[in-house]
Amino acid sequence: MTETLKAPPTDPFIPLLDSLDPEMHEGPTWLTPIRKAGVAGYASSGCPTLSDEDWRFTNLDPMRSCSFQHPSNSKGISKEAFQSIENPLKDPACIRVVLVDGIFNETLSDRSLLPEEVCLRSLKQAVQDPESPLKNHLGQYTYGNDSPFAALNAACFEDGICLKVPKGVQLELPIQIMHVTTAQPQASAIFARCWIHMEAGSKATVMESFHGMDQGVYLSAPTLECLVEDNAYLEHIKVQDESKQAFHMASIYARITRDARMDSHHLSLGGRISRNHIRTHLDGPGLCCTLNGLSLAQGDQIIDHHMVVDHAQQHTESHEYFNGILDDQSRSVFHGRIHVRQVAQKTDAKQTNKNLLLSDAATADTKPQLEIYADDVRCTHGATIGQLDDQAIWYLRARGIPMARARRMLVHAFAGEIIDRIEHPNIRKSLDDLVWEQLEALPHFHAHTSTPLS
Repeated sequence: MTETLKAPPTDPFIPLLDSLDPEMHEGPTWLTPIRKAGVAGYASSGCPTLSDEDWRFTNLDPMRSCSFQHPSNSKGISKEAFQSIENPLKDPACIRVVLVDGIFNETLSDRSLLPEEVCLRSLKQAVQDPESPLKNHLGQYTYGNDSPFAALNAACFEDGICLKVPKGVQLELPIQIMHVTTAQPQASAIFARCWIHMEAGSKATVMESFHGMDQGVYLSAPTLECLVEDNAYLEHIKVQDESKQAFHMASIYARITRDARMDSHHLSLGGRISRNHIRTHLDGPGLCCTLNGLSLAQGDQIIDHHMVVDHAQQHTESHEYFNGILDDQSRSVFHGRIHVRQVAQKTDAKQTNKNLLLSDAATADTKPQLEIYADDVRCTHGATIGQLDDQAIWYLRARGIPMARARRMLVHAFAGEIIDRIEHPNIRKSLDDLVWEQLEALPHFHAHTSTPLS
């Protein structure tokens, strides 16, 4: 960079921005304003602290103490190492693309089942294509990089995935985007960027999964932008299973138009601190947007979901269902805001956050919000924090079910409230199995309580 940025000495990312290699981030001239806006946006906000209202429950001090660098020796991984990754999608009948340290890997990807009319390629390749329409879309739906990590991504991204499903095309097979982070000699920062364009009347299921190859420290700060046009349907599933020492700061943006539908499901398992910053712009009558999330946390993990659903047109519908299962000293954070503009009459919006504490030391912070400027709407929100229902346990034990099994049944059912909302049957089954495995590993999952039978 030509100018040294100023920031507090504890900010771990200003040196990263100062060290950007122009050759690594070369591209068409239309990318330059996007990158400059990212640099300026992060320089003005800096790494969030507890004094920032949107971050007051999520302490980033462990991240602030790190010194992050761009991956220095990322040469991909062997097929043998790749096959050792526990893939949450067990169905081999899928279209798979792989990013290794944020860079598209052709060798590990398999697009053999992709219909010819569907465009699925490296983002780096797409932006360098003079015929690509990306210059009219990329960065247009991020609300001016309203998250500091979205700003970092805009400044630093090198590659990612570009998916365009043409008008009327309905994909039967799911597309999986695997994000793999390799071991590095120092803490690395990965900035993958993905773009999904669903043209009118199209349909697709896209699953993103995030994996760390070892237990090292790194930052994964991906950005996903989606445009779902009239009468299209996108089912998006995200599985975050980073290494236990990783930081995961994701930004997800979507613009949805008339009579379209988007379901976005988020399963958060790994990472020391993770956050999904989700913002949807509901920009046409008759559309429906559903955001679902399940967090399974243990140890000192922090899992944070921050959402803004913007109802910008009349007759729009949104649903948010987020459940957290917390063990040990872990913490979940839910901050959901439903914004209903004055023009958005006949809005139907629901927001629910429920948290199950398996340990007395676990913490859940929840902040559902309604911001309504229209007068003919139906909007509800609610939140609960508690432990297993003694009456439900008693009911099961009275029918001969042992205490440990009764607890397991109730916790699994609580998780199933979210997993069962996934429409794609193979992905739903795969993730239900994965959740069961994760629950079995929680320290207090099998713990007995003092609930008497009579």
